[in-house]
Amino acid sequence: MAIAVAGPEIERLIQLLARLPGLGPRSARRAALHLIKKRDALMAPLASALQVAIDKIEVCKTCGNIDTQNPCTVCTDPRRDPSIIVVVADVADLWALERASATNGRYHVLGATLSPLDGVGPDDLTIDALVARAHDAAVSEIILALNATVDGQTTAHYVTDLLQDAGVKVTRLAHGVPVGGELDYLDEGTLSAAMRQRTLF
Repeated sequence: MAIAVAGPEIERLIQLLARLPGLGPRSARRAALHLIKKRDALMAPLASALQVAIDKIEVCKTCGNIDTQNPCTVCTDPRRDPSIIVVVADVADLWALERASATNGRYHVLGATLSPLDGVGPDDLTIDALVARAHDAAVSEIILALNATVDGQTTAHYVTDLLQDAGVKVTRLAHGVPVGGELDYLDEGTLSAAMRQRTLF
């Protein structure tokens, strides 16, 4: 039986930190110890930032992004192209595309991908809101920026079927050889997709 080396408050902090992605019990203990040692410089501002996040962060009613304003910063940015909607599964995917400055369009966050094994069906996603947005006269293209997994591609096909009568162009991200990738190290699925989707040089 493990012997407790700290009070219940510290153990609770460690347990909560261990729930974060990428942090196991040992990493959580190190993070907790670091926070405690830097209580004034780090822990107090972090606690304050967490409280502000609890109080002010909300889900955008237009696209599903998270922000401190509603509609979010992306939806209200006049420099964005309103004719393009980039469909992503999660806010993390939206942030990844923004980090890469990959698009100047607007977004739609589905909330997940269809996954019968996990009990995620069409009603659990914001597909109806996407279809309604696609029927807006200003929208001309829907880009499906979904993961190249079975669930991601199943979702893409399902959404594409629902958008057939919207009068918009539906595209998806290219699949294949990554920038800097060496053919010898790529899996067969990636190589097959790259060969099927080859383009003029």
